[in-house]
Amino acid sequence: MTPTIRVPRRARVAALSLTMVGALGLTACGGGGDPLASSSSSGEGGDAGGGVVVGSADFSESILLAHIYAGALEADGVEASTKTGIGSREVYLKALEEGSVDVVPEYTGNLALYYDKKFAETDPDKTYDGLTEVLPDGLAVLDKSEAEDNDSIVVTKETADSQDLKTLEDLTDAAGEMTLGAPSEFKMRAQGIPGLKSTYDIEFQSFRPLKPGQATNGALKNGQIDAANIFSTDPAIVENDFVVLEDTKKLFGSQNVVPLVREDSQEQVAETLDEVSAKLTTEKLQELLKRTDIDKEDPDKVAADFLKEEGLD
Repeated sequence: MTPTIRVPRRARVAALSLTMVGALGLTACGGGGDPLASSSSSGEGGDAGGGVVVGSADFSESILLAHIYAGALEADGVEASTKTGIGSREVYLKALEEGSVDVVPEYTGNLALYYDKKFAETDPDKTYDGLTEVLPDGLAVLDKSEAEDNDSIVVTKETADSQDLKTLEDLTDAAGEMTLGAPSEFKMRAQGIPGLKSTYDIEFQSFRPLKPGQATNGALKNGQIDAANIFSTDPAIVENDFVVLEDTKKLFGSQNVVPLVREDSQEQVAETLDEVSAKLTTEKLQELLKRTDIDKEDPDKVAADFLKEEGLD
């Protein structure tokens, strides 16, 4: 079989531009094991032969974003591979600082808080600016995306419609007859029950401690609770047509998705990954994660479909 020759997207665009200029001229005068031990190509699999290595944490959203980043880089002619499922923030940041990976998807507020335990900004732009000031030498963040993975208060569409709920402020009067389901620590956390009271004057009639994920999602769907604390990109939101109430006063801070890169790779990847960030939204991530987490599609395929749909392939 004759192999297909892949022309990088940026090269295709450049060639098209040159053709148009010429025309104008004529008319005008990992399998298992240690994920840090080897890399896999985002396209065909197998060992990488150098180039940019995109790492990820060990949860599905981070893995999906790593495949999106690597696929976009390859489409722009940058040799790229993935090392997914590395582990916790402490582990993958060490890998980034030591140079075994060059890029990882991150979240502005949590990353800033990791490097500065007193970090308290909540505005998206101020959070991003503050993050750039606390990063260690050798690391940089590229453009943040609109997409966030953050705490949220969620209700069913039926409840949202009947109570006319769109924002957390709308809960001030309604919450007195509602039960909130959330992880047990949400009851005492500064951004949990106390924060809802101090920021929005929200007091729920009752609180039901629930494990995150299926237990909370099922309780909300089945009417055992009236509102729930669910992460904003949880695919259950799309699957069940839940409504996320807008956090207008930024109680939960800002957790925009952002590429964290080694400075020695920044020039090579910045333009491409900034284009990716410009296309990512929370709603789009929800849709993509439904495919990986609920429909059990391969994240590499879901990433490739996203890049094709957004003209980034």
